[in-house]
Amino acid sequence: MPDVVIDARQADLGHGLAVRRVLPFARRRMVGPFIFLDHAGPVTFEPTVGRKADVRPHPHIGLSTVSYLLSGAITHRDSLGVEQVIRPGDVNWMTAGRGISHSERFEDPSVFVEPGIELLQSWVALPEADEETEPAFDHYPARVLPEARDAGVWMRLIAGEAYGMRSPVKTHSPLFCLHSTLDAGARIEMPRGHAERAAYVVAGRVGHEGSDYRTGQMLVFGASGAAQIEARDASTLMLLGGEPLGERHIWWNFVSSRRERIEQASADWKAGRIPLPPNDAGEFIPLPGDRR
Repeated sequence: MPDVVIDARQADLGHGLAVRRVLPFARRRMVGPFIFLDHAGPVTFEPTVGRKADVRPHPHIGLSTVSYLLSGAITHRDSLGVEQVIRPGDVNWMTAGRGISHSERFEDPSVFVEPGIELLQSWVALPEADEETEPAFDHYPARVLPEARDAGVWMRLIAGEAYGMRSPVKTHSPLFCLHSTLDAGARIEMPRGHAERAAYVVAGRVGHEGSDYRTGQMLVFGASGAAQIEARDASTLMLLGGEPLGERHIWWNFVSSRRERIEQASADWKAGRIPLPPNDAGEFIPLPGDRR
């Protein structure tokens, strides 16, 4: 059986951009180095109001953000001067390190027409030795990511190593992150060789050892033993995990092994010491509690 089953909580990022928040969870704050997971959408809007859901410039430290779209398109801009449109199947991997800010804009009105926007965004905590690394951004188009298909199962390896495949995405610690679709009745076994593993049900219904799990639930497993999942209906999964990094503190958009570092980052953002994206510097999200 899973070590724990997480039921995603509903949240609203503003102006109707609804998300299912999976991590962190009270009983399981991290899975391997993964400390945050949001599943946004699918969301549809009238094209004339869709831009209200834009995510204005905001800061991060001590983590890498991993953005992966199932549908739609988003324009990323960051304080390094990078501007990149992400489309379904691509990976935007932004390493915040000592500090970065970025925005996520919905600049194409058509993306809110059926099937709308659907995004999986995770945060990967950095090892202590890399928490203050220089910020960086890497974009990987879908065509460079390894894929496999067998017996009703399709998979694309987003990052790390699994099932004999290795992703070109640069990471800072041992992990895996994989997008998979299963035909009804198809089975997939969780990757082995990782201390912590999880399967998030993006869509559909799956079974494991006699119990059924539905969209919005995450099954978390330890390292020992086989863990096989069967699709009761056609289903989409996100599999992730890796080696744990030790305790991490998380507040707002900041992650660190040290509480005082988060306090410093908060003060830096409030004082304007973390630069805004040069091509998107007209507005920003204030520190919570700051009325600017």
